[in-house]
Amino acid sequence: MMKALGPLSRRRFLTASASLGIGTIAAPYVARADDPTLRITGWGGKWGEIMKAEIGPAFENEFKCKLQIDSAFPYLPKLQASSRSAPIYDVMHTNSNEQWAAAEMGLVEPKIDAKLVPNLADVYPYAVSDKIVGVSIFTSAIGLGMRTDKGYGNITSWKELWDAKYNGVRGGYVIPVNSLGQAFLMMCGTLFGKGQTDLDAAYTALEKLKPIKIVDFTGAMEKMLLSGEVGLCVIHDSGIYRYDGQNQPTDFVSPSEGVLSLEQVLTITPGSKMKELANAYVNYMLRPEVQKRLAETVWYSPANKKVKLDAKYDAKLLTTPEKVSKLIQVDWKWYNERKDEIDQRVNRIFRA
Repeated sequence: MMKALGPLSRRRFLTASASLGIGTIAAPYVARADDPTLRITGWGGKWGEIMKAEIGPAFENEFKCKLQIDSAFPYLPKLQASSRSAPIYDVMHTNSNEQWAAAEMGLVEPKIDAKLVPNLADVYPYAVSDKIVGVSIFTSAIGLGMRTDKGYGNITSWKELWDAKYNGVRGGYVIPVNSLGQAFLMMCGTLFGKGQTDLDAAYTALEKLKPIKIVDFTGAMEKMLLSGEVGLCVIHDSGIYRYDGQNQPTDFVSPSEGVLSLEQVLTITPGSKMKELANAYVNYMLRPEVQKRLAETVWYSPANKKVKLDAKYDAKLLTTPEKVSKLIQVDWKWYNERKDEIDQRVNRIFRA
């Protein structure tokens, strides 16, 4: 049990959730042997750096606990392999496609209890929509990344990716392993058919994208765009904006038809013995101060409506109801149920 955390009454919980001393911590929290340990997942890179240096230690200091963070993706297979009554994670942070798969297997709780996570009251509707398991704490916009030094002109639509002038320099993803590619496939159904679930229209559209350079991960796409190997590609906005200040000839395009939502989602495992602390962590990650610090480090759009970003971030990220209304969320439950069939068909398309 959580004896080292102490009796976390609703009054104390709300008080503890009201302030955060980010940037003021002199030293990491030194956990005692009997302190509770909260086992979570999280990304590496800049996200991992700031979590380790600031966000994590502040949480540990406030709640007198230890965070054990697994940043070795993928997380779902490890959760599957662990005991339901003693899961390897208390809180899982990953993208929506994996969260939906985990929920269907009963490995994560489908929703967060708003009574236990007060900051849930301040999130944009997309963060707790029927397309979300748990809660989305941030999102990125999936649109088009382009080189600005190739004379391509003003790009405004997803459909311009199919223009023959981009043959050989357009970029996409290995759809079976990349959620951006999977979301893009559903967008193809919307662009050229009756909607996200129009697989025939999507397959026909993918055929017409060839020749196309495909990669497994967005990091590889970023490198190809920076090197000029691709001139127009599918990518999330943070994959462009993270190079702000480096004078790179690249830009992000938000297509007129809307941008796909790449959510960063937190869920709690049903078998966790640290439910109280897990809910406190989710609430903490939704605090405006925490959201602002992370958003301005990794260029993710915060889910909390009360976050006020500095001007250069506010100008580009999804920080108003009007901007957020451009987000298109996909039906990952529907997609996951058909993933094997889709993978087989897509593999045939890109092998041909």
